[in-house]
Amino acid sequence: MIPLLAHIDLTLPLEDPILKFLLILVIILAAPLILNKLKIPYLLGLIIAGAVIGPHGLNLVLRDSSIILSGTAGLLYIMFLSGLDMDMSDFRRNSWRSLVFGLYTFCVPLGLGILAGYYVMGFPLYSSILLAGLFASQTLVAYPIVSKLGIARDKAVTIAVGGTVITDTLALLLLTVIVGMATGNVDDMFWWRLGASVLLCIVIIVFLFPLLAHWFFKQVSDSVSQYIFVLAMVFLGAFFAQLAGLEPIIGAFLSGMALNRLIPRTSPLMNRVEFVGNAIFIPFFLIGVGMLIDYRAFFRDWESIEVAAIMIALITAAKFIAAWLTQKSFRLSKDQRTVIFGLSSAHVAATLAAVMVGYNVILGHTPDGEPIRLLSESVLNGTILMILATCIVSTFATQRGAHNIAMNHAQDDAEKAPRREDHILIPVANERSVDELVGLSAMLKRPKEPNGLYALHAIDNKAEDPNIEKQARKVLDIAATTAAAGDLYLQQLLRYDVNISNAIVSVVRERNITDIVLGMHQRTPGMPTIPAIPGIPGASGPGIGRMVTDVLMQSNVTTFIYSPAQPLATVKRHLIVVPEKAEKEAGFQAWVHRIRQLAENSGAKIVFFASEGTLEHLRPRRGRKLPANIGFVAFDRWDDLPSLEHDLRNDDCLWFVMSRRERVSYHPAMNRIPGYLEQYFAGYSYVLLYPVQAGATESRYL
Repeated sequence: MIPLLAHIDLTLPLEDPILKFLLILVIILAAPLILNKLKIPYLLGLIIAGAVIGPHGLNLVLRDSSIILSGTAGLLYIMFLSGLDMDMSDFRRNSWRSLVFGLYTFCVPLGLGILAGYYVMGFPLYSSILLAGLFASQTLVAYPIVSKLGIARDKAVTIAVGGTVITDTLALLLLTVIVGMATGNVDDMFWWRLGASVLLCIVIIVFLFPLLAHWFFKQVSDSVSQYIFVLAMVFLGAFFAQLAGLEPIIGAFLSGMALNRLIPRTSPLMNRVEFVGNAIFIPFFLIGVGMLIDYRAFFRDWESIEVAAIMIALITAAKFIAAWLTQKSFRLSKDQRTVIFGLSSAHVAATLAAVMVGYNVILGHTPDGEPIRLLSESVLNGTILMILATCIVSTFATQRGAHNIAMNHAQDDAEKAPRREDHILIPVANERSVDELVGLSAMLKRPKEPNGLYALHAIDNKAEDPNIEKQARKVLDIAATTAAAGDLYLQQLLRYDVNISNAIVSVVRERNITDIVLGMHQRTPGMPTIPAIPGIPGASGPGIGRMVTDVLMQSNVTTFIYSPAQPLATVKRHLIVVPEKAEKEAGFQAWVHRIRQLAENSGAKIVFFASEGTLEHLRPRRGRKLPANIGFVAFDRWDDLPSLEHDLRNDDCLWFVMSRRERVSYHPAMNRIPGYLEQYFAGYSYVLLYPVQAGATESRYL
């Protein structure tokens, strides 16, 4: 009889792809569950697990081409996410801080490394400089920790990420130059070729990638195609960097920065990018790093241990000095210094690439025929031990500092005046506009609140067509799916009522709704115009529609009427036209808060057009910094609103802050805005914003 498992190859190392993949998935699943109870960073657990199952441990899995491919993808993914998660407005404003830290974290290890290599270890000058380059480079192994704790946009993280790109670029350029000098390949054309290739690579990624992505996202709405496109951009950027003589991780980071604004952090696409990276690619990379660790190097020879000890001590000291200098230069807290030190102290990718290049460069041979290498075997073995030590230091330091920062942020939020949870109602009827309405609602709410979205489809209670409810369920399912893709929970509401406006108003009262986001009705030729309605500007003529008008008359919540002409993520600027004395209305602070959330979540430019007096109330108070993506323009042309056409660019979204009649901010031109939108601003996305008005209920929504 044939044994039950005779057809399965269980010899070590495992060759069966199913068993190999299953083993790695079990490790990825078990590491966080077990190590969280032991208060050990799970990233370190994945690295140790890789060492245990790898060729230098139990030899369960070889570090073959499949592991290398997945690990390379994971490393590029880490760098891409770090560029994608950055607050670009803050980075532009504080990029000089990243530059300063990048120089600190490059120059301090470089100086110590040259001295240690030349005077302590007795290496030649070129070998000492290349060894110092290993000290200067760093890898963001611990970045998933700060991302998971929600502090990826903290100043310290922005400085550390930007500085990592700078120091890795300088270290790898130093590697190219030293290897060229050691082999005699440096001439006048060498510098021109290197400079031109690096400059061309940066220009292509930073300027052409956003244009290509912007066009693609406007043309293609399929979620799978969008994700594959993003992944292709990551590897294309890495390939361009490799062609230019840089390390691929630099190209991946630049790709993240290039696509930063086009993938808002509350969008479904961002959720997919983070989910796949954290679930598959990044764990594969960390396990692959663990497979490099050879514990036998501890016992191989004394020189390797000596070199490793010197490298670990000097690198740790140099990175701490760089973090300390950064803290003192920019008055950061001790926890922020710890995060900077933790993120910058790990050495994996660029370090391993540099040591392998130096090891493979043979400068000559000894009388015995032994090769004279630019970096000796003892440095190679010492580097493997250094990778393990620095990854341990990095994960523990980052975990401690990031946890303290996250706790401080939570305490600050708790000490602030309590705010009512967002309850945003989205009346849906048209399948084509559901995605955009849910997307705008997600952009307007606080990102840390996954709840608070309601989708409503109202049905006339006299309708007898059985297909109406089926169609309503379909529209609501689309809304819920769109929200779920962005890691948001949306509650579906199906309601029978005498009319749609009555259903909306009833839900507003029953669910304590704070905001309504609904679509602009599509007016067909021959549709009768709406007569003027007291109190609601913009209702008559080619107006906002009878249903919306009734909602505005019967409810008192901030209402957004949205007409999308293109995907919200591809909008580059939002122009907010504000009437004079809008700051005197009851709902002023509520809608301003929503616009600031839009600026933070989307990354798009926000430009307020208002009178000088109103602009003073829109600008941040003293002591609060103004986000770099918010601008202000003095505007007093409400009697000539069509002149705004000259201020519009392609991919702009136009917002009009409206008011009811007999209110202090009301202007007669508001009655003509819907007509202007059809006549002068056709083809642009726009939003009509009706704030809360003073009355018996407005205090609930502030």
